[in-house]
Amino acid sequence: MNIIQGRPKKFKQTAESMKSATEFGLSSSTAGVIRSAFEPAYLYRDGTAAARCTQAVYRSIRGSLTGFKGQRDLHDGDLSWLRGMEFNIKSKLSEVLQVNHQVSRNEQGQIVVSLGAIAAKTAIRLPAWLQQQASRYRIRFSLIGFNFRREYYEYLEFRDVEISRHETIEAQQMVFQTELPKDQILLLSMTLMAYKGMLADQESALLNSREFSPSALIAAFAAEEAAEFPGEPMDQALTGIPELRWPNVVLIGYEGNRLIRELGKKIRSKAKTGVPESSAQGNRKSIPKIRPDSGSPEDLTGKRVSFGKR
Repeated sequence: MNIIQGRPKKFKQTAESMKSATEFGLSSSTAGVIRSAFEPAYLYRDGTAAARCTQAVYRSIRGSLTGFKGQRDLHDGDLSWLRGMEFNIKSKLSEVLQVNHQVSRNEQGQIVVSLGAIAAKTAIRLPAWLQQQASRYRIRFSLIGFNFRREYYEYLEFRDVEISRHETIEAQQMVFQTELPKDQILLLSMTLMAYKGMLADQESALLNSREFSPSALIAAFAAEEAAEFPGEPMDQALTGIPELRWPNVVLIGYEGNRLIRELGKKIRSKAKTGVPESSAQGNRKSIPKIRPDSGSPEDLTGKRVSFGKR
């Protein structure tokens, strides 16, 4: 047996490889914050939801038309990649809830949801094992604002639509009344919750589980006036945010800003030292060629062949 093994050695990262690594790490950190914020809707996710969320954020950032690689985040991104992202593909919202809906912003900048008529018997398609248990439903809309550069998110408004199993409700428009900060990315989720009536105490039990929990992001709006990247770690203070909003604000330990700062330091250091970027081309130690008709130029049996540094 001929065994060829490369000698372990350190590789100098190119600027491009450092940017790619930073961008992927930033995407993972950003997706984690989004999942945490939507935890009530994300609670009964399927096993691949985290990976799908990270991928959607990564594609959004890479689809940026304004930011440069290594100097951009979700505030620069193409948010269309987030719209329609399902939290549980075992029960997709788009398949379970057969209702037309549209999300827009009016002239005042408010979020407007136009919801079509709902006949519960035909518009809500439950799996067979749930059909006889569910007696009523709740459709919940959750509007959350994100400011990744200032490292916080804010619960802006929740709206519910209630409907019983045999009920039909007319088409309606919902206008979210909360004043929307201009420095936030706005994400809106829609979740269908099914309940079983408990006659003994007149209460209801939630039937959602990892096997059935239709929930998805249905709208995403970019920040109108995104903040600048912080030049140093945030002090986790609510400076500039009205005290009235503090109960709904969640401060986050966001890694994305740190990754971008560290990348800038590495690239500046690389430029000062004048270290050339490593290349796939260059002088390599030649490997003896073995011709079928002539045999090996030397006996390699049982030996390890190492390749030294270039």
